[in-house]
Amino acid sequence: MSLPERPARPSLPAMTFAIPDLATPFMLIFARVGTLVMLLPGIGERLIPGRLRLALALLLTLILFPPIRSLLPPAGGSPQDTVGLFMGEIAVGLVLGLATRIVVGALQTAGALVAQELGLSFAMTIDPTQGGGQEAAIGNLLTLLGVTLIFATDVHHLAIAAIGDSYGLLPPVGIPDVGDALRMAVGSVGRSFALAARIAAPFIAFALLFNLGLGILSRLMPQMQVFFLALPLTILVGILVLLASIGVMMGLFLRDLGTFLTGFGIG
Repeated sequence: MSLPERPARPSLPAMTFAIPDLATPFMLIFARVGTLVMLLPGIGERLIPGRLRLALALLLTLILFPPIRSLLPPAGGSPQDTVGLFMGEIAVGLVLGLATRIVVGALQTAGALVAQELGLSFAMTIDPTQGGGQEAAIGNLLTLLGVTLIFATDVHHLAIAAIGDSYGLLPPVGIPDVGDALRMAVGSVGRSFALAARIAAPFIAFALLFNLGLGILSRLMPQMQVFFLALPLTILVGILVLLASIGVMMGLFLRDLGTFLTGFGIG
């Protein structure tokens, strides 16, 4: 006696996991925007909590998503192409963010020059913007003052606008050209040193003239202990020069930084 055959079980439909159409372009935009937010001056300082910077990056991505989505390559490419675009957007964010950070570092370089000219290079304090490293006290003063003025004068608005303008400068086409990245890095380093020299120019001129006068005085009066007279007098006059010129110094920094951030756009 044969047993009745069991009815065949209905086959379950194959489960597919498709990425939504909006997820891929959103993550591509977030890759560049998030990297830039973590590095741009003012909004990317270590003093600002990481969660706040992450929330700002997500908010900026949502704002920039409608106008920038049309600049992205059409969906439907291979996973390798998507990963290449994602890595390219992170690389673009690193290049632009580090270039801006190098320009902001002109304040620390200028502070080191000022401290060297005034004999205050041994006065070291903890730099909170660099994770607690030891830097010249005047350099830390200029850096913290520069970050404060970035927010007070709305230069951080230019930094936010530069994130959107960066898509006109470097479209999302994958890994950026190494030559272009190197040219931008070299140009940023040269711009930073030139800006630092212009900021510290009053102190370089003062130290040159003051030391020249002390040399002439020591030749005219060999019995005078010029060194013991020069050090406190250099610090005193240097502080007075700093008080008189710090407004011009910071104005020069803000103008140069604003010009650099505006240059993220082509037009």
